[in-house]
Amino acid sequence: MIRDSTFRPAWWLPGPHLQTLYPSLFRRRQAPALTRERLELADGDFVDIDWTASNGDMTVLILHGLEGSLESHYTGGLLCALERSGYTAGLMYFRGCSGEPNRLPRSYHSGDTGDLDAVIRHIRKRRPGKPLAAIGVSLGGNVLLKWLGEQGGDAAITTAIAISVPFDLHEAAVKLGNGASRIYQHHLLKRLRCSVSIKATRHEPPFPLDRLDELDSFHKFDNEVTAPLHGFLDVDDYYARSSSKQFLKRIEIPTLLLQALDDPFLPPQALPEHAELGPAVTLELARHGGHVGFVTGGNPFKPRYWLEERVLQHLEHYR
Repeated sequence: MIRDSTFRPAWWLPGPHLQTLYPSLFRRRQAPALTRERLELADGDFVDIDWTASNGDMTVLILHGLEGSLESHYTGGLLCALERSGYTAGLMYFRGCSGEPNRLPRSYHSGDTGDLDAVIRHIRKRRPGKPLAAIGVSLGGNVLLKWLGEQGGDAAITTAIAISVPFDLHEAAVKLGNGASRIYQHHLLKRLRCSVSIKATRHEPPFPLDRLDELDSFHKFDNEVTAPLHGFLDVDDYYARSSSKQFLKRIEIPTLLLQALDDPFLPPQALPEHAELGPAVTLELARHGGHVGFVTGGNPFKPRYWLEERVLQHLEHYR
């Protein structure tokens, strides 16, 4: 199902770039008190999860975006909103994103569902019989949707929400390499190159460090770093196998997709159509909202972050 979103952008933040950049640059970072748990993985690596102190019946797991962390504007906001509403909430960090490099040469990528599966199974063992929801943002949304499609009816969660997803990784890379969207590509690639440099103190890098600046597009970086590190033939193989759009029809768990038509990370033609959605999937499309923006409200000094409101509204039906 595809339907119109109820989101209306703040009059003082018109256009996709202001919607995208305002919360990233100006939102005050806040988070509830958190307890860190380290989950040891079967391959000898680890992932960290930060948990709120609340102990509600429903657990909600958040998956962040590319190079995301607790410093991402949406993670703290979601954790605070979920704790206030009585949910047990956890932020899963992808490998190497929790402030400490992971142990193995490999890292994480847009189609890596193995670690999410391990975390879901861990939560199910710890809280058997309790409802469990997952929220994936950007790259985290792509990972979540791919996992849901792979699992089908065996997906061990109650419901899912995916926000500002790069459904087609090739189209997303092309979009980010053109026009004003290049500002996001520049910022994210700078962080990725930094992560490669840090990892190189422990492991041989897949690409010469003195030439990292040559990797000035996602296509180049993913071809020279992401693909070889994670067993793909090349960037095209990585994008083809990891894009979540092809998995949407197989999803059997109630899933809500929140997306803006003007997302500067993805062209509108790359969005899924009716025929590509499974019957359990609802795509809510907003005309405006940018990438993980969705800022509303009439007072510039009191912005409202609509995503948190919509997430709580959806979860209330399943707790």
